[in-house]
Amino acid sequence: MKSPVYLIGVGMGDGGTLTVDAADAIDACDLLIGAPRLLEPWQDKGKETQAIIPAQEIADCILSQDNRCTVGVLLSGDVGFYSGAKNLYPLLEEEREVIAIPGISSLVYFCARIHTTWQDVHLVSAHGRSCDAAAEVGRNAKTFFLTGGSSGPAELCARLRDRGLGKVKVWVGERLSYEDERVTYGTAQELAEEEFDSLAVMLAVNPNPDKGRAYIPTLTDEDFIRGDVPMTKEEVRALALVKLRLEPGQKVWDVGAGTGSVSVECARSIPDGDVFAIEKKQEALELLSKNKARFGVSNLHLVAGEAPGALEGLPAPDRVFLGGTSGSLGEILGIVLRKNPAARVVAAAITLETLGEAMRCFEGMGLANVEIAQISVSKARAVGPYHMMNAQNPVFLISGEGQG
Repeated sequence: MKSPVYLIGVGMGDGGTLTVDAADAIDACDLLIGAPRLLEPWQDKGKETQAIIPAQEIADCILSQDNRCTVGVLLSGDVGFYSGAKNLYPLLEEEREVIAIPGISSLVYFCARIHTTWQDVHLVSAHGRSCDAAAEVGRNAKTFFLTGGSSGPAELCARLRDRGLGKVKVWVGERLSYEDERVTYGTAQELAEEEFDSLAVMLAVNPNPDKGRAYIPTLTDEDFIRGDVPMTKEEVRALALVKLRLEPGQKVWDVGAGTGSVSVECARSIPDGDVFAIEKKQEALELLSKNKARFGVSNLHLVAGEAPGALEGLPAPDRVFLGGTSGSLGEILGIVLRKNPAARVVAAAITLETLGEAMRCFEGMGLANVEIAQISVSKARAVGPYHMMNAQNPVFLISGEGQG
């Protein structure tokens, strides 16, 4: 008979937020596993403990025990709120009975402490994850952040301040439930200058959010830091984003990213997604880095290298923009469709030869709904008291999607 494995939400960490069910489950366990902070209260009570955090290592430890050993994994907050339980379920369920015990999450606890509701809060984890804090807060009336690492409350507030959201009201909760718990209130501008404990959460309240409004590209070419590296111009960039049809949480590749104009717009469009800017030229990589910092898009990841080789280690893309392929368009498309047969691809072409190659590859590899759009843009320039139209090079955008 195999003993069960308990995944136990222990609340904030102090015994006062431990539920009766969680306490009973802990009492029934022969071995407790978890982060050192969560194990401390039980080490003095004679419980056998092992401080382990990675899910696979926890699972390996559990499955190496005698089947009669009842094991409990202590997880902070609630097992369903950004919890390690998510990764443990598939590792354990086929081998042992798994019983999950819910706990009090930091969201529930903190909102009670500051006398506000949480059913209308937008949830974001910035703990070991990339996020565009300004975009999240800009679109939502109430945004809750789990913080940590390089995305602590002060850093998040600084991002808000630098993007024109310095007057947003912010509450920060540090070491919730412990004796030295502290709740701080102020504007994002004020709290950007404070120091906070690494164990902290944050709630930002924006009285005038752009909630429900679709993202519209608003950056001009002059907004970007530019050099001698090619850049997709704003009119072409706007249509490229329309053709990409981005959706929340997607992974995007921008191959041959140049100055990063398309990458930045994509990252701003889907702040909960990830954008990978692949570029081989050092000058372009330096501009990419500067523009990433300029617009505060932490979900933009720079990939130094030449496609197709530089693409192998990347996660499967949902959307791909091909701004420059250096004659390897077919090989690049092959990798894209191998990683995600349903990926949507948009390629830019200036020459007829590149257009022809793109059409052969798109149709030859079975992409569906293939479309070609030609963009011809002319802009006025002053000639004495008159204005004349100067034509820019026409650009072709070829779009299509895999049928996987």
